[in-house]
Amino acid sequence: MQWNTSADFPPLVLFVGRRHERKIVRTLRDAAEVLMTDWPSEDGEEYVMAVKACADAITGQSGTDELRELILRAAREAGLGLLAVIPDSRKAIPRMAA
Repeated sequence: MQWNTSADFPPLVLFVGRRHERKIVRTLRDAAEVLMTDWPSEDGEEYVMAVKACADAITGQSGTDELRELILRAAREAGLGLLAVIPDSRKAIPRMAA
């Protein structure tokens, strides 16, 4: 699986560190980077599950939907501020031609 494509899943914005630096996660590469270099703690259960899901997604063993959900849960566990785009599941309504 390509792990640096432009839109693997709807973006997440995480606020990490003392200065609440903004990290935007929208690709597998972004997810791996924030989990491995920017995460405040490596001992949370949800964090460990997110790291495993990221590795599985990179190797094609799982999809990005599960990874995104686990990153959200790990961020809550770590007390990180976050913004999440909620995907619109409604299908586009075709417009009538004039």
